[in-house]
Amino acid sequence: MSDNITIRELEFVPLLSEKQVQDRVAELGEALTERYGGSNPLFISILSGAFVFASDLMRQFRADCEVGFVKLSSYSGTRSSGSVQTVMGLEKELKGRHLIVLEDIIDTGRTLHFFLDHLRGQEPASICTVTFLRKPDAAEFPVQVDYVGFDIGNEFVVGYGLDYEGIGRNLPGVYVHNE
Repeated sequence: MSDNITIRELEFVPLLSEKQVQDRVAELGEALTERYGGSNPLFISILSGAFVFASDLMRQFRADCEVGFVKLSSYSGTRSSGSVQTVMGLEKELKGRHLIVLEDIIDTGRTLHFFLDHLRGQEPASICTVTFLRKPDAAEFPVQVDYVGFDIGNEFVVGYGLDYEGIGRNLPGVYVHNE
């Protein structure tokens, strides 16, 4: 992992290396294969941030599966806006399906809380939640998270799908804002 980086006017320092990220994603893929192998689950990637995580995780899932995407947003700049907007919806039948919801980061829990309520109304066979990062100290909404890549502090991060004003999603590791 390289040294500090600057995105726009903000400086970021390394938090998780590419190797740490890929090793953990492989572990999550193995656990999900054990649990859902043979059931053709539907991975639901919450865009935009979770697409990198979803892509890598699905390649580690060693059984048949499908993928769908939904665009939800609650961020503006470096802070949560406090409201969730559905920008693009899922176009698959969910009734009776095993759903694996993939999130890039859970901080307040507002976005996932909103989305899980919506999914429950579609009568799936089960809902499993997987997040790449979680900020336990920022939680405001009760959400069940079945699998967590990494717990982190209540800090602003970029890389591995997470961005600052659209920049940084392509970084293979994770960087934290150096305030």
